[in-house]
Amino acid sequence: MGDKVLQTRNNYNKQVFNGDLGRVVEIDAEEQRVVVAFDGARVEYEFSELDELTHAFALSVHKSQGSEYRAVVMPLLTQHYMMLQRNLLYTAVTRAKELVVLVGTHKAIGIAVRNDKVAQRNSRLARRLAEA
Repeated sequence: MGDKVLQTRNNYNKQVFNGDLGRVVEIDAEEQRVVVAFDGARVEYEFSELDELTHAFALSVHKSQGSEYRAVVMPLLTQHYMMLQRNLLYTAVTRAKELVVLVGTHKAIGIAVRNDKVAQRNSRLARRLAEA
C-alpha cells in the first residue's frame, strides 16, 4: 500500500498508458486485485495483470521523458561514460519542477556537457517504411 508504480505499456481498456505514474491505494488478496490511483482516477488490476506495473521508486531518464517531477537526483559518474551524453543530462534536468541534484564528479559533468554526439540508431526504420 502506498507504493508508487509506473505503467509499462499502453492499456486502452483501462485508459492508462506507458509512463503513467500512480500509487497503490488498495490491495485485496482475497479477490486478487489491486487498485492504483492515477491522477485521482482509480484503476483496478487483477493479480494476473500486475506485469503491466513496476515500482517507481527511481526511474531512468528514458522512462521519465514526457513527465515532470518535483525533484530529480541524477548520478553522473565516469564509470558509466557511455551514458554521459548532453541530451540525456538535458532531459534529466528539465524533468524537475523545483530541484535538481547532480551527484558525481565535475569530470563526469564536463564529459556529458561536451558530448553532443547522438549515437546512431540502427532501427532500419527508413527501410521498413519503404517496404510498407
